Amino acid sequence: MKTIYRSDFELLDERFVICASDSGICSFSHKAPEFKEAEWVIGEEADRHNSAYINDLTSYAVGTPKEFDWSYDLPGTSFQQAVWHALQTIPYGQTMTYSEIAEQIGRPKAVRAVGGAIGRNPVLITIPCHRVIGKNGRLTGFSSGLHLKRRLLDIEGIPYYD
Repeated sequence: MKTIYRSDFELLDERFVICASDSGICSFSHKAPEFKEAEWVIGEEADRHNSAYINDLTSYAVGTPKEFDWSYDLPGTSFQQAVWHALQTIPYGQTMTYSEIAEQIGRPKAVRAVGGAIGRNPVLITIPCHRVIGKNGRLTGFSSGLHLKRRLLDIEGIPYYD
């Protein structure tokens, strides 16, 4: 049975939940995911386990340029994994389009599927789905709301069009 360490904390005036196993981050979003056959650890032990992750996210939120070198423990299809890995190659302060991600993973006609995989990204900020914009430079959907996407892009100094 996998042990999941869950920490709840505030970042950018919003409540977030970070979940990690001994292998890496499983989730960082507004709600905890459901894991089958998991032993949950909460409280001080979980906060100690997740403290480096929380410190990195806090530094990012105050504008410190950050490239996250974390280990991940993510469930997902091989296609989703490929998309999430491609997202991690987008440098701080830069963007890519859905089409560019599709091309990068060798599936140039799978733009909609790429969008679906991005929408299922379980780890906000560090797997930077907020850096993906429409072909015309406009903001597109974001699982945690466009208000948060705008905020993250502003932190990184990335221009966008509404």
